[in-house]
Amino acid sequence: MSLVRIEPLGAGVARVVLARSGMRNALVPELLGDFLAALREVGQSPDCAAVVLAADGPAFSIGGDMRRFQRERQSDLLAYSSRLVGKLNEAILALIDLPQPVVAAVHGVVTGGSIGLVLAADLAYLAPEAAFKAHYATAGFGPDGGWTALVGRLAGQRRAASALLLNRTIRAAEAVAWGLANEVVAAGELQEAAAAAARKIAAYPAGTMRAVKTLLRRDRERLAADLEAERCRFLELIATPQAQAGVDDFLSRFKDYPDSPEP
Repeated sequence: MSLVRIEPLGAGVARVVLARSGMRNALVPELLGDFLAALREVGQSPDCAAVVLAADGPAFSIGGDMRRFQRERQSDLLAYSSRLVGKLNEAILALIDLPQPVVAAVHGVVTGGSIGLVLAADLAYLAPEAAFKAHYATAGFGPDGGWTALVGRLAGQRRAASALLLNRTIRAAEAVAWGLANEVVAAGELQEAAAAAARKIAAYPAGTMRAVKTLLRRDRERLAADLEAERCRFLELIATPQAQAGVDDFLSRFKDYPDSPEP
């Protein structure tokens, strides 16, 4: 069963939905593979002029699946981590390369590398309870998903440093003030607000919308190199005793962290 769903919304708009809700859309290679396949499908659709990115369940995504990191110690943690972060980087770049503009509808928490899916969208609308948090300081990992490659670009280096070094939570209103999102939407209105923005984009000339998107992402190749640097540093740290202890400590402190069958 696919972990990502495509929903036609009409008027030239499609919604791509993260659907691993039982795990709060924690990132695993299987989900990211399904996500890439969904982007290829909508990207090739002549009937799609704009895309809404959304998620099922109580949170948009809680980042890399910490229980999976714990289990992968018994096989090949480095190979798994390389595959995971590599696919996450592919997903971020695929969102940027998608011909159609993307509007993210974000609710609940966005932790770890999942922030990259939000920041690679062209517009982002947040529910009032939405929040971003890195959590690398508590897990002992290297930052991935664009925390150094994208947050600094949009919010500035000092703000990115405070989020990462102090492990601070960036709540919805602050995320807008920092330039990480466009607007906080009233509770219960998030999906319609994102769909309305996508419909407005879809009604404009497609060539103009695609030109705007491409020109705003002129640093795409530099971004790809920065994401690869994040992946390399992630791999340097993931197998260290400090990172393994960080995973165990993280899971012991967050008692409500979900646990569901693979993937």
